[in-house]
Amino acid sequence: MTMFSRALRLLFALSLGVSAPVWAQTAKAPGSAKPVTVNGKPIPKSRLDFIVKQRAAQGQPDNEQARKAILDNLITQEVVAQEADRRGLAKSADVRTQLELVRQQVLVQAVVQDHLKTHPVKDEEMLAEYNKIKASRGDKEYKARHILVDKDTEANEIIAQLKKGSKFEDLAKQSKDPGSKEKGGDLDWNPPATFVKPFAEALAKLEKGKYTETPVQTQFGWHVIQLDDVRSAQFPAFDAIRQQLSTRMQEQEVQKFVGELRSKAKIQ
Repeated sequence: MTMFSRALRLLFALSLGVSAPVWAQTAKAPGSAKPVTVNGKPIPKSRLDFIVKQRAAQGQPDNEQARKAILDNLITQEVVAQEADRRGLAKSADVRTQLELVRQQVLVQAVVQDHLKTHPVKDEEMLAEYNKIKASRGDKEYKARHILVDKDTEANEIIAQLKKGSKFEDLAKQSKDPGSKEKGGDLDWNPPATFVKPFAEALAKLEKGKYTETPVQTQFGWHVIQLDDVRSAQFPAFDAIRQQLSTRMQEQEVQKFVGELRSKAKIQ
């Protein structure tokens, strides 16, 4: 977090902490015909309304208490901003750079929102994407374990120990996979598409309770894989992930839009 960001958060916290006294001393109630001024400079009602609208979109209440707190925050920001102007800080190169970056961020957000208004994600598009993802996962899920090592000779030695009766869970402590080694190599339930192709193909050929008797090579190293169980794929209903699909497809649309803008831009 930058010093600038920390300062803004501190100001916000301070303004909330002193909201009652500041309100009593300086601010008029929301809805008052007389605008609130700070050293003669008015705080536009549109500024307050904009923040209220943002908070409401996030599910936060719009009531008198909330508006008082927001207005007091705006008052505090105005007081400190005026002090910055008095000190001539707005002329600082670093401050001008930060202001320009913020201006660009606001414009980027505005153009993205405007683009999504004219290119909304349609229900039929989401349903098609849902069916595509569902099909890619297949109709089965596998509960597997694996042991990952650097060399095929190490993998063959592990297989030899398994054939002599050693437990897979114990041998998994040798694995280079930190996420599964302490769980006996357990990878939990996953569709084949979760794994890289050589791993998925080897897993699909195994019978329940069996392990690969030949090491499986992937870009991560050499694997010994054991299949614990198989079940029909568990996939959430469309309505359960509608919002996630919408967000994902909006992100894809924005990436496409930005890519097109970059391809048209003259960048030297």
